[in-house]
Amino acid sequence: MASPLDATVRPEADGARITLIGRVDRDGDEALAAAYASARETGTGPVTLDFTGAGYINSTGIALIVRLLAEARRDHREVVAIGLTEHYREIFRITRLSDYLTIADAQPATTAPEEAAR
Repeated sequence: MASPLDATVRPEADGARITLIGRVDRDGDEALAAAYASARETGTGPVTLDFTGAGYINSTGIALIVRLLAEARRDHREVVAIGLTEHYREIFRITRLSDYLTIADAQPATTAPEEAAR
């Protein structure tokens, strides 16, 4: 059994990255909501959801992602998903999540300008 969801936020030069580690399921509701709320404070750039460490996503996890996409749309923010396995890429296509976010290959993290100055 995979571990519960850990969602950490890191500001990037053009937005924020939410790194997901563990299971994206009903137990990840609070972690994902808090992470998006934190990402919202970074400005208006895109939010990158890094699924590299997410070992499992179930239907409830998909619903949590849909809710995040609705909030991002309301906030006029692009959402990019990286680190998805081929299996989850296909699920995102079948469920049409890919119509509302960009699926990209893993990208190295970029540092926000103010962090680079430190």
